[in-house]
Amino acid sequence: MMSPEDYMLPCLNKKLFGLDCMGCGMQRSIALILNGDFIAAFQMYPAIYSLIALVGLIFINYFMNFKHAHKIIIILALINGFLILGNFIYKTFIN
Repeated sequence: MMSPEDYMLPCLNKKLFGLDCMGCGMQRSIALILNGDFIAAFQMYPAIYSLIALVGLIFINYFMNFKHAHKIIIILALINGFLILGNFIYKTFIN
């Protein structure tokens, strides 16, 4: 039986340059969430839950407009940017 890991795309940046990209770990993190391993998913890609919240809010706001949705979306986007950049810097230069 095929597992979700069998369908994952390889990171082109990692294959060509040997360095993780800012999205490395996201697919595996989603697979971990689908398997119910929520802590390991966060450890794999720390921005996964805030990304899910951001995409969910954008999707819900598309159908039902919230009063302050644009401000919340901007704040979540900034949080995601800092988490993704921080994780990339940590994986590339510190770890």
